[in-house]
Amino acid sequence: MKYNKYLNSEGKVYRKENTVYFIDITGKKTPIPVEKIYAIYCYKEVSFTSSVVILLAKYNIPIHYFGRYGNYVGTFYPKGENYSGKVIVKQSENYLNSEKRNYLAKEFVKGSILNISKNLNRYKLDYDKETYLKMLEKANRITDIMNVEAIMRNEYYGNFDKIFKNFEYEKRTRRPPENEINSLISFGNSLLYSTVISEIFNTHLTPSVSYLHEPVERRYSLALDLADVFKPIFVDRIIFNLINKKIINENHFEKDLNSCLLNDEGRKIFLTAYNERLQRTIKHRKLNRNVSYQRLLRLECYKLEKHIMGIEQYSPFVIWW
Repeated sequence: MKYNKYLNSEGKVYRKENTVYFIDITGKKTPIPVEKIYAIYCYKEVSFTSSVVILLAKYNIPIHYFGRYGNYVGTFYPKGENYSGKVIVKQSENYLNSEKRNYLAKEFVKGSILNISKNLNRYKLDYDKETYLKMLEKANRITDIMNVEAIMRNEYYGNFDKIFKNFEYEKRTRRPPENEINSLISFGNSLLYSTVISEIFNTHLTPSVSYLHEPVERRYSLALDLADVFKPIFVDRIIFNLINKKIINENHFEKDLNSCLLNDEGRKIFLTAYNERLQRTIKHRKLNRNVSYQRLLRLECYKLEKHIMGIEQYSPFVIWW
C-alpha cells in the first residue's frame, strides 16, 4: 500500500543511483522508497535535484508545497497522461450551462450540510439542516447557493465552543489564523485541498473548471468544490479528537501579535493523525467492500466524471457513522 511522505524540516532530496534520500539540516539521512510513495508534502524549504524530479515524474508522484501559515502554495505534477479532450469539453459544458452548473453546486453544498449535521449530532447539538436544504432548493444563482453555504457554515463553526474542552474558537479568522482552533482548521483545510488535487489528477477531470467556486487563474477550484464535502470528515473530526483527547495542547503552537500557528511538533501530530485517517478503511455500502478514506476522494472524482459524461447522476458522499 502506498503512503504519503510529509517533509516537516528544511533539507534536500537527492538521488544516488536508484535510491532517493532526504537529508535534513542536521545531516540526518532518510531513504524515500519512491515505488511506495503516493505524494510528497513539503512544509519547510526543501530542494529537489533534477534527477529526483525526473524519477518522481516517472512514478507520477506529485510534490505539494505549503507556506508559513500552512497554506497551500502550489504543486509539481508530472506531465499528465490522463487528460481527455472529451471530458474537458463536457466539464466546460456543465459549467457554461447555468442549470447544470447550479445542480452540481447545490449537490456540493448539500453534501456539506448533511456531513456537518452528522458531526453535530455526535455531540447532541441542534442543527436545522432541513431549513438549509429548503433554502438551497430555492437558490437560483451561484451567489445565492454560496450564501446558503456561508450561513450554514457560520452556524456550524458557532457550535465549536460547545464541542471543545480546552480552547476557545470565537470566530473564523484566516491568513493568518488568530487562535489555536483557526490554526488547525486552516492547516487541515489546506492539507485536504492538496490531497483532493492529487486525486483529481488521477482522473480525466481538469482541476481548474469548477461549479460552486468560480474558476479563476492560479488555483484548482474544482478541488475546493470537492473538499467542501469532505472537510467535516477529514479535517473537523481530526480536530475534535486531537483537542478533546488532549493530544494537541497550547505547547504545540507559536503565537505572535496577530497570529497563531502550529509549531513543528504540532504539525507532526496533525499530519500523523491525518495520514492515519487517509489509510483507515470502511465498508463501502455501494461497492460492498472495504475502501480507504483516501480512496473515497478518488471515487467522488469518478462519480463527478460519470455525471459530466451523462452516465450517472452525481450525488455527494454522506457519512453514515
